Amino acid sequence: MNEGLGFEPALAVEHLRAADASLARVIDVVGPFRLQLIEAPSIFAALAQAIVYQQLNGKAAAAIFARFRALFPGANPTAEQVLAASEDELRSVGLSRSKLLSLRDLAGKTVGGEIPTLAEIRRMEDQAIIESLTHVRGIGRWTVEMLLIFRLGRPDVLPADDYGIRKGFALAYDRGELPARKDVETYGVRWKPYRTVASWYLWRLVEQAPMQRS
Repeated sequence: MNEGLGFEPALAVEHLRAADASLARVIDVVGPFRLQLIEAPSIFAALAQAIVYQQLNGKAAAAIFARFRALFPGANPTAEQVLAASEDELRSVGLSRSKLLSLRDLAGKTVGGEIPTLAEIRRMEDQAIIESLTHVRGIGRWTVEMLLIFRLGRPDVLPADDYGIRKGFALAYDRGELPARKDVETYGVRWKPYRTVASWYLWRLVEQAPMQRS
């Protein structure tokens, strides 16, 4: 089994090829499955990064997150450190007030024992994880789905609201317009229990789409 992933990628790709001829063509175009997991040491660290990155392009978000981490000793700030930092300190790295409030809420709930530890989350079902984390300010279903895929390596996550997934679906199945969430979910049932892998391929298809049309 691939290190960090909760499944064997070769078996997942084989399953998807057999289940969906159109997705098999996408797999041929994109190439080998190469999901890169985030190496956050805790659920707090992973969600803190997700909050900072929300609604920003990757380069800008990475710069702000690097300045945020530099406020604290050690490689990754703890919930206690974030609670102890002043609002001025946190705002100085480029955080909006909304993100500051989200980070404070996440830190407070972590210190209060309301956020499962990484060890606890590894034993939880996907839906239970979503329900346990979306009560944090600024953490919605999509953010937790990204955690499930890119930190926990869960095999069967389909972020059907994600623009990239919907755009990839439109490209893969020759749709003229973006499909509704329900359409993606309904069609995606055939990808179980490896909807994470199908999602990854749809994202990569969107990245490669301009090259295909040139």
